Amino acid sequence: MDGLAQFEVDEGADGGARLALSGPYLVSTIGAVDKPLRRLGGDIRQVDLSGVSEIDTVGAYMAASLAAQHDAEIVGASERAERLIKALEGSQDGEGTAVSAPRLPFYERVPEAVGTKLYNGRRGFIGVLSFLGGLLLAAGNVIRHPSRFRSLALVRQMELVGVSALPIVGLMSFLIGVVIAQQGAVQLAQFGAETLTVNLVGRITLRELGVLMTAIMVAGRSGSAFAAQLGTMKLTEEVDAMRTIGISPMEALVIPRMLAAIIMMPLLGFYACVAAIVGGAVIGDVMLGIPFWSFLFRIQEVVPTYDLWVGLIKAPVFGLIVALAGCYHGMKVENNSEEVGLRTTMAVVTGIFSVIVLDAFFAVFFTKVGWA
Repeated sequence: MDGLAQFEVDEGADGGARLALSGPYLVSTIGAVDKPLRRLGGDIRQVDLSGVSEIDTVGAYMAASLAAQHDAEIVGASERAERLIKALEGSQDGEGTAVSAPRLPFYERVPEAVGTKLYNGRRGFIGVLSFLGGLLLAAGNVIRHPSRFRSLALVRQMELVGVSALPIVGLMSFLIGVVIAQQGAVQLAQFGAETLTVNLVGRITLRELGVLMTAIMVAGRSGSAFAAQLGTMKLTEEVDAMRTIGISPMEALVIPRMLAAIIMMPLLGFYACVAAIVGGAVIGDVMLGIPFWSFLFRIQEVVPTYDLWVGLIKAPVFGLIVALAGCYHGMKVENNSEEVGLRTTMAVVTGIFSVIVLDAFFAVFFTKVGWA
């Protein structure tokens, strides 16, 4: 039994109890007495450590915690025990002060945080410019040497970005068309203009929501996949191995992904617009009494052709931004696997934010040129 931590409680002459600890109080032995010691009640006046043969930081912490819990005195401690207990002073349960990092005042903390964000933004901007420079150089090399272009990689990425996304993009766009038509009809009914629901669904999906929501979906699907794939390859040193054997990562990994996103975004955007209009036509047939085919034929009459071109012009730019965000953050992964998750999140957030900001600029631009 000498190798086990033990304890016993003796009644003292003054009415208080003495808690006597014995045996080794080490991290490997203290588990057997931890719960019984924590459940001890009564008026304990002393914690006697004279019977403790060995003690480490965990054992000293337990003794200090018991003393603080019962407002007791520690007696019989060896020199090592006293040194450990003194080092732990203030960290035990009870009256010990909470351990926390120093915190600057609010009026200093906010400017510091803003300055840090601005500095990181400056670094990020320079990093993006550097990445774009490398991408342009790689594109120039591929144009000069067409045999270096990886067509199979492009086809594979087009399948992943476009074909694999058809079900989710179609379902999302169909439901968006349903919601726009249903909510628009409810509001327009107050003015007796339910038939204008066709105009609302057609213009808002072809001009804005069709391409915008598709870009957001592609950022969540493909942008995150680009960042995770390239980040994992960077972490496992596959990218460095490609450089070692003379293969440019920009040409082999980045360019096919960028081209796939640029090519597939207009097609996905148009597909999303069609699905949204079909969703609106279903609601028109069910709720408004507008026959399904009449709704579709009416779209051709009330929606200007330039609304379709507005969406199709924006689509490849959105695809470029989403792919650029995903590839850039993926190639910036370093050090550990946690960085992969962090950069993947940053790729999605950056892609969606940039797409929405660009969409606002496009809206102003097309209004100025008369395509409103």
